[in-house]
Amino acid sequence: MEQEPEWIESPGADGRLALSAKGAWTINAVSDLDRRIKGTRLNGAAQVELDVSGITRLDTAGAWLLYRAQRDFAGGGADATLVGLDARFAPLLELVEQADKAHPEIERDRGNPVTVLLERIGRAVCEAVAEGVSLLNFLGLTIITMLRVVVRPRRMRIVSLVNQIEQTGLNALGIVGLLLFLIGVVLAFQSAEQLRKFAAEILTADGLAILVLREIGVLIAAILIAGRSGSAFTAEIGMMKVNEEIDALRTTGIDPIEVLVLPRINALLITLPLLTFFANFAALAGGTLMAVAALDVTFPQFIRQLADAMTLKNFLVGMVKAPVFAFLIGLVGCYEGLQVGGSAESIGRLTTKSVVESIVLVILADATFSIVFAYLEI
Repeated sequence: MEQEPEWIESPGADGRLALSAKGAWTINAVSDLDRRIKGTRLNGAAQVELDVSGITRLDTAGAWLLYRAQRDFAGGGADATLVGLDARFAPLLELVEQADKAHPEIERDRGNPVTVLLERIGRAVCEAVAEGVSLLNFLGLTIITMLRVVVRPRRMRIVSLVNQIEQTGLNALGIVGLLLFLIGVVLAFQSAEQLRKFAAEILTADGLAILVLREIGVLIAAILIAGRSGSAFTAEIGMMKVNEEIDALRTTGIDPIEVLVLPRINALLITLPLLTFFANFAALAGGTLMAVAALDVTFPQFIRQLADAMTLKNFLVGMVKAPVFAFLIGLVGCYEGLQVGGSAESIGRLTTKSVVESIVLVILADATFSIVFAYLEI
């Protein structure tokens, strides 16, 4: 039967500490032995004598514990020696010592937490600036390519454009219509609950029309397209980049911007205004049904009040934003796709990044429009 491993501490005289190791020092006993070794204190001893003659079995884990104990005692200012080492185990201890000296433990400089935080913020700012400059360069390249195609209309990829219109517009009608219908229901219900306190429930139609036409319709439609179509642009172009198809296009003299980027951006420029119009209709329909069901008003009364609030100015304010949002979504989606490296992990990371960047830019653009329209009193 295998002898249980032991670590016996025997305080000696004249500043000496006597230790003995016995039994099977194998990986199965590492946890218990490690705890007992770390609990050993020098207590001012200048010499440590470690008797290892009682060790019956020794593997790499046990040899590491012996070597580390001797090293730590020596580091504590004591003269540590091994006594009675079996000749069978000497080569293993030498290998452990050589491995430790060849690959010493690296002390990581954690630094001051405030300094580390400032460094991370600074690095993030620098990366954001570099990303913005690169995206601005891509914007210029895209506009130049677009103007070149306008001068030579025969270079326009009609088949690709129609296919992208189907993918980004027609196939998105269901999710856009459903979500905006439900948002219209929520807006009408919440507005009615607040206006009922002032006996002005009929004004729910005015708030619904202004919110949907000026802000909610185009903004929610753009966010949905950013998550649906913008991510698809990045994934599709990124997969082509991984498969070296884009390099093949460049080798044959075909401009990837003209073939891959322009059809997608132009498709969004066409479909997002149409989706915005459809989104406005769906949201107003949902709000109307909710208001008629929840309020003490008839359908003709609510429609008449809604029609009075649906001015051409409110409608155009929302529609003007749609092409700008579409251009931003298409630009970011295609740009991030072209930044994909040579791995599938890169596709996933940049697809997520493109969606986040698109939504952030859309909201920033919407805020800019709001400030400009307020300044112009529109």
